[in-house]
Amino acid sequence: MAAVATLRQSLSSPSRRWSRRQHHSAVRVSRADTPPLSPRLELVRAILVFVFILSFTAVVHLLVMSSLQQSAAQGGAFKSFRSALAKGVAPIGPADQAGQPLSSGTPVAFLEIPSIGVDEIVGEGTSAGTLFDGPGHRRDSPLPGQIGTSVILGRRAAYGGPFSDVSTLKPGTAIKVTTGQGVFEFTVTGVRYEGDPAPAAAKPGTARLVLVTAAGRAFLPEGVVRVDAELSGTAVVGPARLVTSAGLPTQETVMAGDSRTLWALALWLQALIALSVVAVWAWHRWGRAQAWVVFLPPLLLVGLVVAGEAALLLPNLL
Repeated sequence: MAAVATLRQSLSSPSRRWSRRQHHSAVRVSRADTPPLSPRLELVRAILVFVFILSFTAVVHLLVMSSLQQSAAQGGAFKSFRSALAKGVAPIGPADQAGQPLSSGTPVAFLEIPSIGVDEIVGEGTSAGTLFDGPGHRRDSPLPGQIGTSVILGRRAAYGGPFSDVSTLKPGTAIKVTTGQGVFEFTVTGVRYEGDPAPAAAKPGTARLVLVTAAGRAFLPEGVVRVDAELSGTAVVGPARLVTSAGLPTQETVMAGDSRTLWALALWLQALIALSVVAVWAWHRWGRAQAWVVFLPPLLLVGLVVAGEAALLLPNLL
């Protein structure tokens, strides 16, 4: 007890209190006397922060977040399409029950390729944004099972890469597609790359299916690969298409990007630049640890939004 009393007396002594005050004053003086960064050094640090966040979030978005986004979108699309089939209102043409053109991404078919583990809802349209959520039906072609050649585009690697293995399909492989008009069985007849001869013209009244994706290594496309399949059974008649091959928007063609929301990308880039500058200022004024704790979450969030907007500019089959 005597020792504890002595320790308390020592800590509360005037000399001890004066020492602590002197220490805190010295810290305040040293922080106040910290020279400001030169404009050139501030710019360099801001650029480094900007480049790091942009590069890191781009990689995370393409490799991780895009797959999660596609998986969530497929879950919602599957429920929607199943409900439409049960009610008998699933689309069988380019327009809905009210006669209005289908909006991009509207579920129109369910594609199954058991040999490579594909079971995907197919949305209407083939723009980069539509293919974020899964394969897309090219709007200038009939739906699968209808007379003519139906074309479905899918991504090779990003956003779940639903068509990552279609190039490995062998002749005779079964493909099943469910639409509002029934279940259709297709048989693969061949795989072709750019420069390979196209198959002979289809016989009148028959149906074909063509799956299209990027050729080459993941995230490094080297042209296009197409899988041709013939309907095993009787084709059905479908409504006339509202869009012709000549009228198909550029952003929905093979390997096209979508620059319609370039303005949004510019705005988010400005937000990321501003956050980088403020983060560098806080780094200098508050300290490295405090600045990263406060600014890392918003930097990552804005960076991921920028990466998502930038992904629209990439080829839709990537």
